[in-house]
Amino acid sequence: QVQLVESGGGLVQPGGSLRLSCAASGSIFRSNTMGWYRPAPGKQRELVAAITSGGSTRYADSVKGRFTISRDSAKNTVYLQMNSLNPEDTAVYYCNAVPGWLNWGQGTQVTVSS
Repeated sequence: QVQLVESGGGLVQPGGSLRLSCAASGSIFRSNTMGWYRPAPGKQRELVAAITSGGSTRYADSVKGRFTISRDSAKNTVYLQMNSLNPEDTAVYYCNAVPGWLNWGQGTQVTVSS
Protein backbone atom coordinates (compact mmCIF):
# COMPACT_ATOMS: atom_id res chain seq x y z
CA GLN A 1 0.00 0.00 0.00
CA VAL A 2 1.71 3.18 -1.20
CA GLN A 3 1.45 6.13 1.14
CA LEU A 4 1.85 9.69 -0.05
CA VAL A 5 2.91 12.42 2.37
CA GLU A 6 2.76 16.03 1.22
CA SER A 7 4.56 18.85 3.03
CA GLY A 8 5.87 22.37 2.57
CA GLY A 9 2.67 24.36 2.54
CA GLY A 10 2.09 27.49 4.56
CA LEU A 11 1.03 31.12 4.54
CA VAL A 12 2.73 33.35 2.02
CA GLN A 13 2.13 36.87 0.74
CA PRO A 14 1.13 37.48 -2.88
CA GLY A 15 4.19 37.30 -5.07
CA GLY A 16 5.92 34.90 -2.71
CA SER A 17 7.21 31.37 -3.20
CA LEU A 18 6.82 27.96 -1.65
CA ARG A 19 8.30 24.54 -2.37
CA LEU A 20 6.08 21.54 -1.82
CA SER A 21 7.39 18.02 -1.34
CA CYS A 22 5.68 14.67 -1.76
CA ALA A 23 7.32 11.59 -0.33
CA ALA A 24 6.10 8.12 -1.19
CA SER A 25 6.71 4.76 0.34
CA GLY A 26 8.01 2.37 -2.24
CA SER A 27 9.40 3.03 -5.68
CA ILE A 28 6.17 4.27 -7.23
CA PHE A 29 7.82 7.28 -8.84
CA ARG A 30 10.28 5.36 -10.96
CA SER A 31 7.83 4.08 -13.55
CA ASN A 32 4.79 6.33 -13.18
CA THR A 33 3.80 9.81 -14.18
CA MET A 34 3.28 11.82 -11.01
CA GLY A 35 1.34 15.00 -10.54
CA TRP A 36 0.26 17.72 -8.19
CA TYR A 37 -3.46 18.42 -7.83
CA ARG A 38 -5.68 20.99 -6.15
CA PRO A 39 -9.45 21.37 -5.85
CA ALA A 40 -11.14 23.35 -8.60
CA PRO A 41 -14.68 24.69 -9.17
CA GLY A 42 -16.82 21.99 -10.70
CA LYS A 43 -14.13 19.34 -10.29
CA GLN A 44 -13.01 17.16 -7.45
CA ARG A 45 -9.39 18.06 -8.15
CA GLU A 46 -7.53 19.52 -11.09
CA LEU A 47 -4.10 18.47 -12.23
CA VAL A 48 -1.83 21.52 -12.03
CA ALA A 49 1.50 19.88 -12.92
CA ALA A 50 2.74 16.48 -14.03
CA ILE A 51 6.09 14.83 -14.65
CA THR A 52 6.72 11.56 -16.45
CA SER A 53 9.25 8.92 -15.46
CA GLY A 54 11.44 10.34 -18.23
CA GLY A 55 11.25 13.86 -16.86
CA SER A 56 8.82 15.44 -19.33
CA THR A 57 6.55 18.00 -17.70
CA ARG A 58 3.23 19.65 -18.40
CA TYR A 59 1.28 22.34 -16.59
CA ALA A 60 -2.19 23.77 -16.31
CA ASP A 61 -2.47 27.10 -18.07
CA SER A 62 -3.18 28.82 -14.75
CA VAL A 63 0.26 27.94 -13.35
CA LYS A 64 2.40 27.76 -16.48
CA GLY A 65 5.53 29.87 -16.10
CA ARG A 66 5.13 30.11 -12.32
CA PHE A 67 5.23 26.52 -11.06
CA THR A 68 7.92 23.93 -11.69
CA ILE A 69 7.55 20.22 -10.98
CA SER A 70 10.57 18.01 -10.44
CA ARG A 71 11.35 14.59 -9.06
CA ASP A 72 14.10 12.74 -7.25
CA SER A 73 13.42 9.08 -7.89
CA ALA A 74 16.27 7.97 -5.64
CA LYS A 75 14.50 9.70 -2.76
CA ASN A 76 10.97 8.76 -3.96
CA THR A 77 10.09 12.44 -3.78
CA VAL A 78 8.30 14.83 -6.11
CA TYR A 79 8.56 18.59 -5.69
CA LEU A 80 6.51 21.59 -6.75
CA GLN A 81 8.29 24.94 -6.79
CA MET A 82 5.65 27.64 -6.70
CA ASN A 83 6.66 31.20 -7.56
CA SER A 84 4.71 34.41 -8.06
CA LEU A 85 1.89 33.06 -5.96
CA ASN A 86 -1.45 34.83 -6.00
CA PRO A 87 -4.58 34.43 -3.83
CA GLU A 88 -6.19 32.22 -6.49
CA ASP A 89 -3.51 29.62 -5.75
CA THR A 90 -4.84 29.17 -2.22
CA ALA A 91 -5.82 25.51 -1.86
CA VAL A 92 -4.88 22.18 -0.37
CA TYR A 93 -2.33 20.61 -2.71
CA TYR A 94 -2.10 16.87 -3.20
CA CYS A 95 0.25 14.64 -5.11
CA ASN A 96 -0.73 11.41 -6.80
CA ALA A 97 -0.04 9.37 -9.86
CA VAL A 98 -1.61 10.52 -13.14
CA PRO A 99 -4.46 9.71 -13.20
CA GLY A 100 -5.01 9.72 -9.45
CA TRP A 101 -5.22 5.99 -8.85
CA LEU A 102 -3.26 5.88 -5.59
CA ASN A 103 -4.78 6.49 -2.19
CA TRP A 104 -4.88 10.23 -1.58
CA GLY A 105 -2.74 11.68 1.18
CA GLN A 106 -3.73 14.47 3.55
CA GLY A 107 -2.42 17.20 1.29
CA THR A 108 -0.66 20.38 2.32
CA GLN A 109 -2.42 23.73 2.75
CA VAL A 110 -1.17 26.69 0.75
CA THR A 111 -2.61 30.07 1.70
CA VAL A 112 -1.71 33.19 -0.27
CA SER A 113 -2.80 36.30 1.54
CA SER A 114 -1.51 39.68 2.61
